[in-house]
Amino acid sequence: MEMNATYTSFVAVGDSFTEGMSDLLPDGSYRGWADLLAARLAARTPGFRYANLAVRGKLIGQIVAEQVDAAAAMNADVVTLVGGLNDTLRPKCDMGRVLGLLEEAVERLAPACGQLVLMRSPGRRGPVMERFRPRMEELFGHIDGLAARHGALVVDLYGAEVLGDQRLWDVDRLHLTGEGHRRVAEAVWQMLGLTAQGDWREPLPPAVRPRWTDRRTADVRFARQHLAPWIGRRLTGRSSGDGRPAKRPELLPYDVPYEIPEDPRVS
Repeated sequence: MEMNATYTSFVAVGDSFTEGMSDLLPDGSYRGWADLLAARLAARTPGFRYANLAVRGKLIGQIVAEQVDAAAAMNADVVTLVGGLNDTLRPKCDMGRVLGLLEEAVERLAPACGQLVLMRSPGRRGPVMERFRPRMEELFGHIDGLAARHGALVVDLYGAEVLGDQRLWDVDRLHLTGEGHRRVAEAVWQMLGLTAQGDWREPLPPAVRPRWTDRRTADVRFARQHLAPWIGRRLTGRSSGDGRPAKRPELLPYDVPYEIPEDPRVS
């Protein structure tokens, strides 16, 4: 990858991870790593254009059907594709179908952009995720193979120990905090050959272990507010993204609506 290359356009494809949950802004909207990356690219390239087609809750089949052709038609310098993880978290998952759809997406996007970027998504530590880890690792192995065949870059977030730290995950335990998204943006920035602005893999300071009662209270709150609704949607075939439009459906000049965060330290 050419160091300090110039990129004039960026299209993001995917689900809630790319939409930006749970990097919440004061107005109630989500920012996320893709917006942060676009803001940094726009700051160095006049006329920079950005589209974000991601919608929370989307499965890989929906991403292929609803986002891939639109993204390919934009002929952007950079396209990021992150999808399939929602499928692996379903009780019933046809991994052969998931891998085939992901390959179809890569085959359409790779020739239609300057650089395709794939990711091995971050994985929070914990007993719930252990159940799905074999599927996740099968997905990530397939991503590595697709990248090698199609000249795509792979950002290995899964292999970064710090992104397993629970302090970088929101209370829903499914989405990164603002600091987590900032680190992902830096990881993609560096993978694109741009000058590092920090060590995104740097461990957090030692954590103060919460009291047992606080942990149990947090577990009960999580189960009631997040886990039960999530299970309900899985059982009824509904999605949090049903009827929701894409975040930025058109490839347009990007005027950054917020201040780009510095490199805070999480306690």
